[in-house]
Amino acid sequence: MPPAITTAVDPADERSRAKRRGGRPSREAAARLGEQILDVATGLFLANGYGATSVEDIARRARISKRTFYHRYPDKRALFGAVITRIVERIRPPGGEASLFTDPGPLDQALLHIARVTLRMALTPEALALYRVIISEAARFPDIAAVIAEQGRTQKGVMQIAALLAHDAEAKPSTPQAREFAAAQFLQMVMAVPLRRALGLGQPMTEGELDAWARNTVALFLNGYRGVRPAGT
Repeated sequence: MPPAITTAVDPADERSRAKRRGGRPSREAAARLGEQILDVATGLFLANGYGATSVEDIARRARISKRTFYHRYPDKRALFGAVITRIVERIRPPGGEASLFTDPGPLDQALLHIARVTLRMALTPEALALYRVIISEAARFPDIAAVIAEQGRTQKGVMQIAALLAHDAEAKPSTPQAREFAAAQFLQMVMAVPLRRALGLGQPMTEGELDAWARNTVALFLNGYRGVRPAGT
């Protein structure tokens, strides 16, 4: 009896046949389509703004039907949230946020590491483009602020920094609320001026200037935090 003859099947042909039969696309094809929609939406949102970008624009550019769009996202707001999430994931340090707080060591070194990584994340071209969209659209579209709050990681970072402060033996006793307030102020100190300058309100800082800024901010913050008992403690 002669051996059976097997023929390799081209996955592309298989997907094409499935499409002709009306079957569902493969998991890989669905994932690629999802990335394609997000790529198109990211480009349009960052270039044109939230208000000027419509579902029709996104569907046309992504070469999908509106029915396909609404099968994946209930509305434009949900898609904008997905875009923000992907941008945050892209600029997050390797290993995720946990890498900022694992075995932190001395508090001054831990805060310096957090400051440096935070600045690197916030000053990427994609992050700056997103900030510009938020600034220009927030007044007309209050939903944007809500989406940022839902998708952002700022509050989580504040709580993790506050947890570091709780173990500082050199600081005066304080309440959790006071430590949370101090952590939020630390992030503002790190971010405010470099971000404004990167957005065009002044000359963007060089790498050397950013490193000096991070070091000086940590020193100033710890001097105040350890030397002054916050109100309400």
